This record gives sequence, structure tokens and C-alpha cells, in this order.
Amino acid sequence: MRGRKAWFDALRVLGEREREAERGWVLSAGLLPHHQQAVQAAARQGLAELADRETRAELSVWEDRPILWAARLSPSGHDVLTYMDASPAPAAQHESLPEGESMVELRPSEMDALRVYVRVGALLRVPPAEGLADRVRTARFDQARNRWSLRLDAGQVESVAYAFYLRSMGGSVTEANRFAGAYGVAVQVDVASGGPRPIRLQ
Repeated sequence: MRGRKAWFDALRVLGEREREAERGWVLSAGLLPHHQQAVQAAARQGLAELADRETRAELSVWEDRPILWAARLSPSGHDVLTYMDASPAPAAQHESLPEGESMVELRPSEMDALRVYVRVGALLRVPPAEGLADRVRTARFDQARNRWSLRLDAGQVESVAYAFYLRSMGGSVTEANRFAGAYGVAVQVDVASGGPRPIRLQ
């Protein structure tokens, strides 16, 4: 992960220099040595393009001096940076949560069920809690652990439990049962009102 961060830092510098470059190529003099090395590593992943011999010869004529190295972002490198810059920054692992919030981790199937609930929220008589749709949109996925992480307040946690209650009525109780066991919240229907009634199990 540290090596990948070095790539992205170097690619950002490369992109900035590329916008200033008259010919669209960044020469070695435009990058610090460690950025140049990181760009070369990123190029092996297709995120940057290194000038071939013919291009270096053309650049040498334009610059009136030998050009031995030049690089620019590849289309994918440009798009990776654009996507990363538009994405919410992941919360630091050591960051303390605001009072009243907790970290909830969901399996992919649970996240799929929650996304359905959020997607149809405007059609429901009991819509998702305020802010839950944004928390779902900005959730972070840990590939190694195969879990989605969301920072939720108490009302949003109860709303997630309701989403899994709805799913359980459609046949799959797995999500509701695991969520109740992990986070101590389940939902029953109040017979008198016909509305959901959250139950705190712990």
C-alpha cells in the first residue's frame, strides 16, 4: 500500500507538470528522482506512459538537447486520479468517532440489501433515517476483510435493522439475524400501529 501511495503522489505531480508541458511530455528534469522512479513503477501498471525511442528523438529535436527520459499520464492514470480525487477520503483507522456514532461493518450481501432499501426509500411509508443514503454512498470497502464500513448514528443503525427486517420478510433472514447478533438491534412490527418497533438486544 505504501508503494501504491508513492505512485499516486508521483502521478499527481506528473499530471501537474504535464499540464504545463509545451509538448505534453514531462522530462526527467521536471521530476524529483524519487518521483521519476515511482512513475516508472506506475508505468508498469499502465498508469503512466514512458516515451519510446522515436518520441525521445522528436523531443530532443524540439528541446535542442538529448532527451533520455520523458513520461505522461496514461488515460487510465488520468482517470484513476480523477476518480480518487472525487471520492470521499477513508476515515483513519485511529480516528475516534463522534459521540453517538458507531462503526458498522456489513458483508457484501448485507450491503446489497441496504442499497435496495435506500434506493426505494422515497416509496416507503417508513423511509430510511436521515443521512443514511449518504452514509451508504460513502461507505468504504475493505477487500482483504470483505466488509463494507459505515459510520452510523443510533437512528441509522435502527434503519439498517429495518432494512434487514424487510429482507427477512422476503425470505432471507440471514442478514437480520447476523446484524442483531453483531449490533444488538432487531425490528418487530407493532401490531397496534403497524409500524416497525426497534428492539435493543444489548
